[in-house]
Amino acid sequence: METLRDLDIVRAVMACGAVLRSADGADAGGLGTLVSRFSPFDTWYEIDSYWEGNFLERTAQGAFAKTMAEQRDNVKCLFNHGYDMQIDQKILGTIDDLREDPDSAVGEVGLFDTSYNRDLLPGLQAGAYGSSFRFRVIRDEWNDEPGKSAANPDGIPERTIKEVRLYEFGPVTFPANPAATAGVRCMTDDYYERVRSRDPQRVDALLVRARAIRTPDAGAAPVGTPAEGAASTTTDAPANATRGLSPDERAAQLRGLELLELA
Repeated sequence: METLRDLDIVRAVMACGAVLRSADGADAGGLGTLVSRFSPFDTWYEIDSYWEGNFLERTAQGAFAKTMAEQRDNVKCLFNHGYDMQIDQKILGTIDDLREDPDSAVGEVGLFDTSYNRDLLPGLQAGAYGSSFRFRVIRDEWNDEPGKSAANPDGIPERTIKEVRLYEFGPVTFPANPAATAGVRCMTDDYYERVRSRDPQRVDALLVRARAIRTPDAGAAPVGTPAEGAASTTTDAPANATRGLSPDERAAQLRGLELLELA
């Protein structure tokens, strides 16, 4: 399985990924602390993306350890990845804690007392926002022939992410998608639609490179990848609206890269 290594990719936790912890004690004058659990560990979810391809993915505990230790000062907390029409790229607050819990990567952010944060408060208090993060994969492991299982009924390639470089995280809203019921969703395509509005040349260049890597002839996974790391047969299968496409339909979708308009 081939992927574009310098592609910024985006994942989102759909349900209550971002919550507000009320201010108390010495911080009683602030707006509170945003707690974002933005990357659950060892949870299989399906990626079906123009930019990335179609495979099953999970993130291993420890994947954030290096970037949190070495790049923490460069990580930002933004709303909708800095593409909200009103808030834009304004930072939501200071990152007070950035860590790995046993089950997820977690960021805690003391919210600035600003008008744009006050606009977000009702949604945060109601748990109405998901949580998303943008990153690049530094190290991963692929199982190109995992076989079929409960988590992977079609036997598509599987990737375990071992190390990432984290750029930003924060609360997000989502376009309507009734089929997106899995706990983690790929939002890379949506992210690059927004990037194109600011940097169309960069997106066009990436499309050319992605098209060169992900041709229909290269759609099949290489043979001989060890089976170690395959999805557990006890894991619940993720929902996906495009599962079950024929090889010809999948190839047509890949060729759609050439016609993709990211307005």
